[in-house]
Amino acid sequence: MPVPSLLAVYAHPDDESLWSGGVLAQHAAAEGRTAVVTTTWGAYTPRAAELAGALKILGAGRPRMLGYADARAPESAPGRVRLCDAPLDQTVRDLVAHLREFRPEIVITHDAYGGLTGHPDHLHTHRITALAVHAAGLELLYPDTGAPWSPSALYLATHPHTAAQALRGHLIAPGRVLHSVPDNQITATLDVSPWLDHKTAAILAHRTEVERGAVPGLIAALPPDTRKQVLSTEWYIRHALRTTPTPQITLTT
Repeated sequence: MPVPSLLAVYAHPDDESLWSGGVLAQHAAAEGRTAVVTTTWGAYTPRAAELAGALKILGAGRPRMLGYADARAPESAPGRVRLCDAPLDQTVRDLVAHLREFRPEIVITHDAYGGLTGHPDHLHTHRITALAVHAAGLELLYPDTGAPWSPSALYLATHPHTAAQALRGHLIAPGRVLHSVPDNQITATLDVSPWLDHKTAAILAHRTEVERGAVPGLIAALPPDTRKQVLSTEWYIRHALRTTPTPQITLTT
């Protein structure tokens, strides 16, 4: 059976590697069409070049960047509006164009909390993606962006409560509020340890974030055993978008 095509939509360069690097690497290795849309940062910034390197490691093609400014980094896209301030109709249109061009069976994005940190760009990227996966299949919406296409399933990258608590002291500062979900809401728990080397290398390719001590930098400083512990599992909440049977994320070795 052919591996379903997969498009991940994330807010910042490095999100794709941190939260879905294992699944992206596995899909690409199984010869499934795999790509990533990044909603913030400009295409001519250093972080865009780092993203290109990470996607090459993961086998996820060229960067597809919407080019809006990061909510907390105006230098991310000089002269462009912040993603959270851009007209919603425009941002949805931008993503619909990518969905109709790439035609993925599966779409992955941030959960409704915006992941553990609740970053505003993560939250808004979730909203945009949830709207775009439905709009892309409606022929009267954005007809200039290509032929209609309806993905089969939407997966939300997330963390269950138990896993989130285990990250305290490693990637999350003590006392910080964590945005995680009850364990029983997880519908796909994936062991990505066969692809751990790819995932780790992709994370560390985001050198700017490593050097400034953001999450990739914290991962770089972890002992190998601890790094394996925190990166070897990915969690998702699955939503079917069609009434017919839909593809599920699986891992093969």
